[in-house]
Amino acid sequence: MKVLGNLVWILTVGIWSALAYFFVGVVLCVTIIGIPFGTQCFKLASLSLAPFGQDVNSEFGEHPIANLIWLFIVGWELAAFYFIIGVFLCITIIGIPFGKQCFKLGILALFPFGADL
Repeated sequence: MKVLGNLVWILTVGIWSALAYFFVGVVLCVTIIGIPFGTQCFKLASLSLAPFGQDVNSEFGEHPIANLIWLFIVGWELAAFYFIIGVFLCITIIGIPFGKQCFKLGILALFPFGADL
């Protein structure tokens, strides 16, 4: 089921969101200050490419300052987007597995520093 879910996810959403996170990560890694944030974009890209079968363990306390900076700059917008899309996907029975993956991506988008996949 993981393979089928990841295949449908990649064909519909995954490839575009992974490419977007990858390019933003490359742009952020150009500056020294942006390197930690760029590496978190790469982490989001890897999860958004194939979220089925992966777990997110978020540790906010490991890097609280970096997580707060991320939260205020882009984290809350990304998390709100994923949570809203997840709610809309959970309305239909077919969309429930994809909605769960959106919630997983929303948690990682909220506090990516210290999170393990």
